[in-house]
Amino acid sequence: MTDLVTFGETMLRLSPPRGERLETAREFEVQAGGAESNVAVAAARLGRDAAWFSKLPDSPLGRRVVGELQSHGVTTDGVVWDDEHRQGLYYLEHGVAPRPTNVVYDRANAAVTTLETGEVDLDAVRDADVCYTSGITPALSETLHETTKAVLEAAQEAGTTTAFDLNYRTKLWTPDEAAAAYRDLFDAIDVLFAAQRDAETVLGRDGDAEAVARGLAADYDFETVVVTRGAEGSLALADSDVYEQGVYEAETHDAIGTGDAFVGGYLAKYLDGGNVAESLQWASATASFKRTIEGDVAVVTPEDIERVVADEGDGISR
Repeated sequence: MTDLVTFGETMLRLSPPRGERLETAREFEVQAGGAESNVAVAAARLGRDAAWFSKLPDSPLGRRVVGELQSHGVTTDGVVWDDEHRQGLYYLEHGVAPRPTNVVYDRANAAVTTLETGEVDLDAVRDADVCYTSGITPALSETLHETTKAVLEAAQEAGTTTAFDLNYRTKLWTPDEAAAAYRDLFDAIDVLFAAQRDAETVLGRDGDAEAVARGLAADYDFETVVVTRGAEGSLALADSDVYEQGVYEAETHDAIGTGDAFVGGYLAKYLDGGNVAESLQWASATASFKRTIEGDVAVVTPEDIERVVADEGDGISR
């Protein structure tokens, strides 16, 4: 059995040296990055058995993705190889005031958009303790929406805990499109992660984080709702009990992947028998630690996170 199975798109990230523009750069740093694989990497590095599956081109670029994830301890046996489509890319130009950070996506005709339920190893999903994906996955194609729903339903029916992050992306779909897709999946989700801004923008949830969490739990019968609220920390609702966690101080080097590190830290501690409060602590500490690291993934160890929690207690912004 595997502790955690995640599935979704992973792209290759190409970044020019800091201070250079995309249009003039002569060299790029290449790294793998994707919400679901970032979560798998964080969980694996924090001691859990984590697997990730997707559909990739049978090419040097597809193999580059798999090799990088494997280097962090993530199992990739469920990857489906494709001979017809391409590897998604994105370009990241780091900015400093007044120049903003710029992201350019190049993901058209990516292999992952064609992943069908019949290609998925559902037995591996059913045997896992937790199955995780995010709102990016169903946004990529109608085929992936159908596959996402089928995978989550199969997992839940088998007793696997299903976890989902709204992860709303304005470049992928409108709030109305996202809301319809989310609601189609909610019956198959046990643990929901939601940025407060996404819950408001997409689902029309006003009020403070507790009101958002209680409303979502009441309407969709989630076991746990975790609401993130930026510098104000996070809040979780489970069994009608509310837990709050502050943000651990960090000097930000690269903020990309912070939310995925949060989810990975939470699930890693949850899978290790942690309660909701402990899982929130690890989520917050892992997210803050990630901000100090270049790239999409949280290159962390359990000792790193234990030290952050011990040094900072419950975090700031309680």
